[in-house]
Amino acid sequence: MSSTEFTADRKERFKTIVAKYEQPSCALLPVLYLAQEQWGYLSSSVLEYVAGLLGLPVAHVASTASFYVMLKKKPTGKYWLQLCNNVSCTMLGSEELLAVCKEELGLEPNQTTGDGLFTLSCVQCLGSCGTAPVVQINDDYVENLNPSLFRKLLQRLKVGDESVIGEMTKEMHS
Repeated sequence: MSSTEFTADRKERFKTIVAKYEQPSCALLPVLYLAQEQWGYLSSSVLEYVAGLLGLPVAHVASTASFYVMLKKKPTGKYWLQLCNNVSCTMLGSEELLAVCKEELGLEPNQTTGDGLFTLSCVQCLGSCGTAPVVQINDDYVENLNPSLFRKLLQRLKVGDESVIGEMTKEMHS
């Protein structure tokens, strides 16, 4: 098996995804997610592979992947911190959260910790203005953050306590 080939399980999932659409090309986004799930990010060889599977030009697949922030174009840490820095989040404290990242993790935007645990990205609008400031950690939103809560969250993630994400998410919505 080539290093850029879906696993047997993902090949089956690929077939199921494509079967939902009249034209295979319409399955591009779900297939890119499937590829990201397997390889962690969408390298040029992965984009070429997906293009071949769907019969699309590589340039089309690459431009689609580059449009969406949630599709990773380079490796990220185990915890991908996407800090919203749009107007509402900035007004309600995202800059203080950025300072916490610098203090706790030594990270500037677009950097990954040396141990590969955290990657920090500043993003424009996560669509959660009513619960600002917000940080997306991998696929989970943690909202209504303040520096103290964010610091606790990062400290617990450093020691592998992922339950903190669910706890804070639940706490924010109760």
